[in-house]
Amino acid sequence: MTRIAYSTGLNPGKYAALLEQVRRLGRVRSEVWQLYGSVAGVGSGLRDRQVRDQWLADGSHLQFGVLANAWKEAVRDAMGDIAANLEAAKVDVRRAVFRSRSDPSERRRLLAALRANRWAADPFLTRQLRKHWRRGKNRTHDQIVVRADQHNSYLDGYGRMWLAVPGLKRRQMARIPLSTSIAPTGTLRLILRGGRVEVHYQMDASQMRSSQRPCGDQTIGVDKGYTEALTDSEGAHHGDRLGELLSSESDRLKERKRRRAKLRSIANTAAMRGDHAKVCRIKANNLGTVKRNRQAAQHRARVRTEIFTAAHRVVDKAATVVAEDLTKRFAGRKTLGKNMNRRLAEWTRGVTAEALASVSERRGSALVHVNAAYTSQACHRCGRLGRRSGDRLHCTSCGVVWQADVNAAINILQRAGDPDIALHTPYQKVKQILKDRTDRHRTRLPVQDSSSVTAKRRANYPNRSAKSD
Repeated sequence: MTRIAYSTGLNPGKYAALLEQVRRLGRVRSEVWQLYGSVAGVGSGLRDRQVRDQWLADGSHLQFGVLANAWKEAVRDAMGDIAANLEAAKVDVRRAVFRSRSDPSERRRLLAALRANRWAADPFLTRQLRKHWRRGKNRTHDQIVVRADQHNSYLDGYGRMWLAVPGLKRRQMARIPLSTSIAPTGTLRLILRGGRVEVHYQMDASQMRSSQRPCGDQTIGVDKGYTEALTDSEGAHHGDRLGELLSSESDRLKERKRRRAKLRSIANTAAMRGDHAKVCRIKANNLGTVKRNRQAAQHRARVRTEIFTAAHRVVDKAATVVAEDLTKRFAGRKTLGKNMNRRLAEWTRGVTAEALASVSERRGSALVHVNAAYTSQACHRCGRLGRRSGDRLHCTSCGVVWQADVNAAINILQRAGDPDIALHTPYQKVKQILKDRTDRHRTRLPVQDSSSVTAKRRANYPNRSAKSD
């Protein structure tokens, strides 16, 4: 897993030297994107070693003014970014293949050629790839990739960790004080941001202290939430402070942006009057980004800590965690306001999915994804769709009011053994299946299905919501 260490008390002269180095390496990345970020470059199967050999042969590397290992790693990283961009375009090309070709054998041929990078010989694939793979542009001008054998670290007499990385000249190391006592290992990615250096490195997750904790022995269903990060099928809430963190940060940003907009308006008015000194003062003292970025990073760290702690508490109880696809957006019938949309940030759902996957894998718990359609609207006892109001679900059939998140977690747990509702079953079909089950339950009719395969699966995995009491 990726860990991040931060510099602390870095000398301004060292930071300026590192800024010059990332500026020059940014030129290297831009050159790679310009020359090889096309069909004739990475699209033709060109590798980073071929580019490095060519630059060494014709002397192109001399124009950048950086050490050999630095520009070679920048070339390798940029070529990897271009290849990832190409793979993202191939997703759209695959969709085009399925839309325009109905013959299964032709589909297989085209997909095999696309997968093996032999698409240049096929006119259809070439047209589609040129359509979906547009020439990109380098936007990375703040990073240094340091190979594992090019850096070293040590503790000084005060217990502070120092990281030594190559500078712009041979045998001249830049020593960076870090805010951690753990030495970074492997290939490092240094990111200069907001006056400090972020050191990103990979760490063996199995060696972490939290990975040594055993998982539980139960099977637990979990539902994502806003006020709490996760709610399990036993009624326990985990990550209770998530809603408070998101709401307070959203309100703070709203007020801050309002004030910044007012200052920007004053600056624009002063510029129209020709008072450029006032404009410069406002931009320098009131419209900077260093403090804003630092506060945003601190907020993201607090949210990640809360969500990962919630995931650990779930895995403490569960050997198998059943969850919905947590990368999907919050859905509902009502149109949400601007404040709620700002609070339900997209990145928090990604962090929740990452936390469950990471913690489950490291601690030996199985993570099972299920179809979450109507789990928040159906009663887990009778299966009928109820009326949700806030954190309550009103079941008109049972006459019971359930806590909505707990009810959804129980439905998610039951969905794991459902033979009829697969992970990617369309929500319209899921609704019809639920309706048919409740109709049979109400009329006391047996469950009927013309498919022997489904009948066999139903015998192996009985569906509790389809049974009669």
